[in-house]
Amino acid sequence: MKVSDFNYDLPQELIAQHPYDKRDEARLMVMDAKTQKIEHKIFKNVMEYLSEGDCLVINNTKVLPARLYGKKDTGASIEFLLLKRIEGDSWEVMVRPGNKLKPGSKVSFGDGLLKAEVLEVLEGGNRKVIFEYNGIFNEILDQIGLMPLPPYIKEKLKENDKYQTVYAKYEGSSAAPTAGLHFTEELLEKIKQKGVNIANVTLHVGIGTFRPVKVENVEEHDMHSEHYYIKKEDADLINQTKKSGHKIIAVGTTSCRVLESVADEKGKVKETEGDTNIFIYPGYQFKCIDRLITNFHLPESTLIMLVSSLAGKDFVMKAYEEAVREKYKFFSFGDAMMIL
Repeated sequence: MKVSDFNYDLPQELIAQHPYDKRDEARLMVMDAKTQKIEHKIFKNVMEYLSEGDCLVINNTKVLPARLYGKKDTGASIEFLLLKRIEGDSWEVMVRPGNKLKPGSKVSFGDGLLKAEVLEVLEGGNRKVIFEYNGIFNEILDQIGLMPLPPYIKEKLKENDKYQTVYAKYEGSSAAPTAGLHFTEELLEKIKQKGVNIANVTLHVGIGTFRPVKVENVEEHDMHSEHYYIKKEDADLINQTKKSGHKIIAVGTTSCRVLESVADEKGKVKETEGDTNIFIYPGYQFKCIDRLITNFHLPESTLIMLVSSLAGKDFVMKAYEEAVREKYKFFSFGDAMMIL
């Protein structure tokens, strides 16, 4: 299977540059994998495809304002992107420009509110740094950090919370689980009132989610790893839903990857924490999820491969061509699709 099989032509003007003013007013393409039928709706119409007893699984990770602009001790400007906490106040960071940032180098951010010292150069060129500050680290980040928007978004984000789901809870992501951006608190309340259960998982989205696939054959791709956990009450809710014959609807590829990572052959999940590098592409047999709500993904990305494994590659590529013709908005701030 070739990576080029998942390519499609996308006009630049269809890449959404800013979030919807009203989250649930985005468009929704509904794809029925069995009948190969496509419907065009508004996101709030997602209610029509949820039944009493079903379980909606959301990823409650929270995006860190992880992009920091500072000055080296030489006075030169530098940019840090926080990737993951190693322990305490030491972090793995991506730096730009980074070729001259050697161990012992010091960087100051926010007029000295936050200081960092480089401890070592890691494999791949990232740095291990230790931060020094007075107060609470996350509060300082909120004050001086910027949201780490994907490289295809060129416009500046006016409000940080627009790149955050309304149910974001546990900080640790370098990117938002964007399918969840379409939900409002009011829509979630209506879904609950319909008798649909809502379960949480947490997967901290890494910057690797934007990494291009550089091999020719899909099977040779080395998938990035991301940290996740699922609590007992959420695992129990998912298992009860499966047992009663109702549907598991994953909100986003991140929720999907957690469930498929932890499920046994019968689709049963359990309370667990770990790292997953699961790579889902056509030929994969889903064990847990029945349906998926997701955004439109980059050509030749691992995410469009995941979607294709659920709905079928030919149907997905046909749907993407239709989305382009219908002028849907693509990627993080764009429109959504639901696969039945």
